[in-house]
Amino acid sequence: MNPFGKALGRRRPWQCCLALLLVCAMYQAQADEPVGTLGVVGSDTMAGLMLRWGEQLSERHPGIRLQLQASGSASAPTALAAGTTRLGPMSRAMSESERHAFQDRHGYPVQEVEVARDALAVIVHRHHALESLRLDEIDAIFSTTRRCGGGEAILRWEQLGVAGRAGRIELNGRNPASGSFGLFRQQALCGGSYSPRLNEHPGSAAVVAAVTESREAIGYVGLNHLTPGVKALAIEDGEGRRHVPAAEPVRQGEYPLGRALFLYVNLPPGEALSGPERALLDLILSPQGQRTVSEMGFVALSEEHLAAQRELLGLDPTWP
Repeated sequence: MNPFGKALGRRRPWQCCLALLLVCAMYQAQADEPVGTLGVVGSDTMAGLMLRWGEQLSERHPGIRLQLQASGSASAPTALAAGTTRLGPMSRAMSESERHAFQDRHGYPVQEVEVARDALAVIVHRHHALESLRLDEIDAIFSTTRRCGGGEAILRWEQLGVAGRAGRIELNGRNPASGSFGLFRQQALCGGSYSPRLNEHPGSAAVVAAVTESREAIGYVGLNHLTPGVKALAIEDGEGRRHVPAAEPVRQGEYPLGRALFLYVNLPPGEALSGPERALLDLILSPQGQRTVSEMGFVALSEEHLAAQRELLGLDPTWP
């Protein structure tokens, strides 16, 4: 006879209870795990960043998938107002008319969340002699209105006194569906009108390709699209100081063409984020999510700004 039989027999009910508790805990954990598909419509500038966040989200929560339609920032307000998405990334702030359209449709304002910083860099061919431009010169190159204080239109490289450069300047930029198109018009053209000579491209990669292939070309793209084939120009302020398009000047607000990147959320007042939405924003506004921002060529938020965005959404201040 097993001398331990009685002891083992006495423990079996406890073992059963323990097993039952473990099973219940397992099912509860599965029930608490967010599951669903997040449809996201908006910025193509942020497409790579959103996709990487989506991959990381699925690694954390295998039951969540992110589906992205990167048609340009202008598509986000339309989709949010129509109710075809609850999440819209934009490389510019929503306009007043876009905000009004959303509120007229839903009866409450759209929720704006800043998720990263970026900047527009003015680019030329990598072997170009030009190193910097003033804002009024950029305006005189790209616009017909010259609202930033420039004199005559700058149509040829010799007007800038660039050694060894002569010829007509080839203008490259984004199309009107892009947030970069509108932002550059506001910041670099002082709200003026683009020159009809502007070659409008559907994506930033096409702008970079055009400038890489021609020494007469100039264009503008976000920092994350810079390649060895192009040179990003410094921008001179009114006192002659040069500001380079780099992370710290952008974060500190010193670079003139800096911008915030946003994720707009359709979140009714008093309503909590869905499980998948909360998981996504918890990731984005975390050290891991902000490291991804830097790795993708954008500028991460400061810790103070990050904490403020988390508080805005009611997220746990203890970052994952």
